[in-house]
Amino acid sequence: MRVTVCELPHEQAALGDAWAALCEHTSRESSELVLLPEFAMVEPVWELEHFDLGRWSDAEALSDSWLARLPELNAAHVVGTRPITMEGQLFNQGYVASAAAGVVPLRRKFFLPDQPGSWEARWYDRGDADFPVYRAGALSFGLNICTELWAVESYAAYAQCDVHAILSPRATAAATWDKWLSVGVVAAVRSGAFSLSSNRVDSAGTCGGGSWIISPDGEILATTTCDVPFVTLDIDLNAPIAARASYPRYVFGEPSTSRK
Repeated sequence: MRVTVCELPHEQAALGDAWAALCEHTSRESSELVLLPEFAMVEPVWELEHFDLGRWSDAEALSDSWLARLPELNAAHVVGTRPITMEGQLFNQGYVASAAAGVVPLRRKFFLPDQPGSWEARWYDRGDADFPVYRAGALSFGLNICTELWAVESYAAYAQCDVHAILSPRATAAATWDKWLSVGVVAAVRSGAFSLSSNRVDSAGTCGGGSWIISPDGEILATTTCDVPFVTLDIDLNAPIAARASYPRYVFGEPSTSRK
């Protein structure tokens, strides 16, 4: 499957050109799946300590307008997250969009930071504690949203379910790039699946770009930079099968032999 990861700004002055360039890239590269950053194209409301319903409503409306433009990417499937209000509760909800099914909701972010610059727990509610497996065409995947890359307990379950990839929309700083890349490698190696992540970027440097595609054996196949904000690769959906039969994954499976 041909997959694209990207880094995108949310400031409207920069976003127009970046979106046009991304659409040109995904069309030219014949991308089948595009992974967008966390809350792509809308204001990072969680940077403010005090909740503001007006800002939330504006972000939700803007996100809805951008969801209507996802077909411009000319990709069979697009995965990302969005702000959404459901029965009086506010969530950071994943989605997979396709021409056939429209925008299909996925799990809602459960692990929420609550600290300066990242007041997520004050802006939306905890979502779903479970990490199920989803599909985008031939690809089976898990969704670990940003902080949830550190939910390492989810990787064993993904390995048991034979997922092809772990998709992780992010909003992380450039200064923490090495730390996030390292957990992306752990996600891939422990689950025996590809690890894909797309990150936000902004002029203030609060979110620092840096997206990746990592093989099931932990090889960093591609990363984005400010000069190369989009990358597309073919990933072999048979690779996770071989990876899970190799060390260290097989150690955690059913024992094949026993001591006499």
